[in-house]
Amino acid sequence: MQHNKVLILDFGSQYTQLIARRVRELNIYCEIHPFNKIPVDSESFKAVILSGSPNSVRGEDVLHPDLSQIRGKKPMLAVCYGAQYLAHFSGGEVAESNTREYGRANLSFVKQDEDFFTGISKGSQVWMSHSDTIKQLPTNGVLLASTHDVEHAAFRIEGETTYAIQFHPEVYHSTDGKQLLENFLVHIAQVEQDWTPDSFVEETVSDLKAQLGNDKVVLGLSGGVDSSVAAILLHKAIGKNLYCIFVNNGLLRKNEYESVLKQYEGMGLNVKGVDASARFLDALEGVSDPEKKRKAIGRVFIEVFDDEAHLIEDVKWLAQGTIYPDVIESVSATGGPSATIKSHHNVGGLPDFMKLKIVEPLKALFKDEVRRVGASMGMDASILGRHPFPGPGLAIRILGDLTREKVRILQEVDAVFIDNLKSWNLYDSVWQAGAILLPVNSVGVMGDERTYEKCVALRAVESTDGMTADWVNLPYEFLQKTSNEIINKVKGVNRVVYDISSKPPATIEWE
Repeated sequence: MQHNKVLILDFGSQYTQLIARRVRELNIYCEIHPFNKIPVDSESFKAVILSGSPNSVRGEDVLHPDLSQIRGKKPMLAVCYGAQYLAHFSGGEVAESNTREYGRANLSFVKQDEDFFTGISKGSQVWMSHSDTIKQLPTNGVLLASTHDVEHAAFRIEGETTYAIQFHPEVYHSTDGKQLLENFLVHIAQVEQDWTPDSFVEETVSDLKAQLGNDKVVLGLSGGVDSSVAAILLHKAIGKNLYCIFVNNGLLRKNEYESVLKQYEGMGLNVKGVDASARFLDALEGVSDPEKKRKAIGRVFIEVFDDEAHLIEDVKWLAQGTIYPDVIESVSATGGPSATIKSHHNVGGLPDFMKLKIVEPLKALFKDEVRRVGASMGMDASILGRHPFPGPGLAIRILGDLTREKVRILQEVDAVFIDNLKSWNLYDSVWQAGAILLPVNSVGVMGDERTYEKCVALRAVESTDGMTADWVNLPYEFLQKTSNEIINKVKGVNRVVYDISSKPPATIEWE
């Protein structure tokens, strides 16, 4: 089935992925491509959206795409930088704004009887984020909306199906943003809303059958949402020709290896559990640098996985749970790599010597779509609702050098925290939670004795995609009970703190 597709050209905005997710929420398939790498088969796209950008159209580093195959030939929506780009290079004027236009604003004027603003009235809240502003509309520009500070908040170009806005419809603060995108894509561009979880499963299983035939596929399961959904899709397509390997690196949550293995076997998957915990912990003994920890875990995982894969005769494919943000982030808007903050949490980059072809059934999906696809296949809610967990596991939640005793302490602390989140019905309202073992000892008193023991930090954040996150305002009573339980039950801990940092500037994990 050939979907009507929407092309999003990325000029480097922090919100580009959010535009794509909002389009997908309308059951419309879209793809993000760098502004300077427009797909040669652009004919297959029914509409185009230009993203925002941190750059200025007035600067020397202006991002200048070739829109000759798009402009006037396809419905186009230009957002922020895109709108200023159209104005600046098509007879209008863009100038530096007297005040940086950032944050909430309300529409003070909306042109009547315009399909673009159907269902959106004067007073609607929008989100601004730009330091330049459009002083004069481009040739044939028709003003559609204004705010108190921004006269040309929205316009269209007469004689084309081209619309432009100086606010961000994709962010939560633009209250009618979804309606605006629907007006443009569904009613003006007439893109069909045929991208659904059920249609994805049906097409993907069919494609996998054609791609894989009777070949054998090996997949490393992690216990997480992505690899689990990928496994079920592959299982539907090739059944017992899928060989799943679940490696215990000794850095999983308490009892997680046994419980997840049992859960997988209950799903009918062909799974082999490999307990390599001693091998991992030996390799990590005395290692304290976070990047060295990741590299050691990656190296041992590759060795263990390779050993196991070689035991399967004639395996041809390696399946991975890669999702769409992983694909997008491998290429930035300007064509170069994004700034590296740290190695990715997930262990990846399996070596060439495995000589396996790669199959990635989820590479077109965002995380929330992966969950919806899993639900449509009847997967257990406890798997689909599982919090993200870093590939290196507890190794990057133990700050400083790593020992077996520290792993034991953190597993016990983490178990108390997570179990209490579940028993207080807080687990599902948290995106990710975990405990961090700090490299400090602090003085305490237990009974009549002074203690000098470990300090742990608890971390719980709310997010939609992990790109930004806010700390969760957990009830004091919950924190009090959890802290008491940890100190009383976990030998070696005498102090508990709660991390109230948001991302940015902090990251979700501490390493």
